[in-house]
Amino acid sequence: MAEPDNKPPEPVPVAAGMSMKMVIIIVAGTLVLGMGGAFALFKLMAGGHSGDEHKAEEPVAKAAGHGEAEAKPSAAKGSGPGAIYDVDPFIVNLADTPEVRYLKLTVKLELENPDASAELASRVPQLRDTILVLLTSKDAASIRTPQGKFQLRDEITQRVNSLLPKPGVRAAYFTDFVVQ
Repeated sequence: MAEPDNKPPEPVPVAAGMSMKMVIIIVAGTLVLGMGGAFALFKLMAGGHSGDEHKAEEPVAKAAGHGEAEAKPSAAKGSGPGAIYDVDPFIVNLADTPEVRYLKLTVKLELENPDASAELASRVPQLRDTILVLLTSKDAASIRTPQGKFQLRDEITQRVNSLLPKPGVRAAYFTDFVVQ
């Protein structure tokens, strides 16, 4: 009889030239892409049932004749979406040292009521100044994270509300956010 071989079995090569790390990276990448595709499909399918309710929106009204900002009134009041006030884009230097970093940001403000739009339109210089001062105090590392963006949105909302006699801004939304 042949003697039993007590050697551990040799690992089966995955493929010529591919290491185990490479296989793990490929499998993880495939999983991430698959989950991202499933998420996108879910969002696409969930967003498709909105119907024609939002197609009949009211025309956009210019605010205060400055061309600085626009307000879009909303048909719903109360807990529904509020009027949207467009603020011109900002391009600022960030507080990073020693390198110079820039931020391009476009903000839209959701208002509690359409009356706040007229108040904001009359205070465009103060509005822009308060946001510019806030943005230039930030560094790239703090605003690149999702938490940093949420904090910046909250700070913008608070500062703009402090300009108004009665707080009228419900939320701030970023429609353009580029750090370079």
